[in-house]
Amino acid sequence: MAATTTLKLPEKLKARIARLSKETGRSAHSLMIEALEREVAREERMRTFVREALAADAAIDDGAQVYRAEDVHGWLERLAGNRKAARPQPWRK
Repeated sequence: MAATTTLKLPEKLKARIARLSKETGRSAHSLMIEALEREVAREERMRTFVREALAADAAIDDGAQVYRAEDVHGWLERLAGNRKAARPQPWRK
């Protein structure tokens, strides 16, 4: 069973939700649940992205391979065109 949570909404937001509910034939509850699900998923993806970016940055500092963006983009374009393409060579400063 779902837990009950009380939210105090600003009147303008509550009115917007009520308008959308009426226009779409959906309950205000379902609109709010869907919005919360979307926002929580977005925040989780952003936190994962930042964690992975920081880990990649640390890996580069530890000597991981680095590729020039233009080499990777060219390689992907060739692959997208159904052409065989050798992987780009790692690049270091």
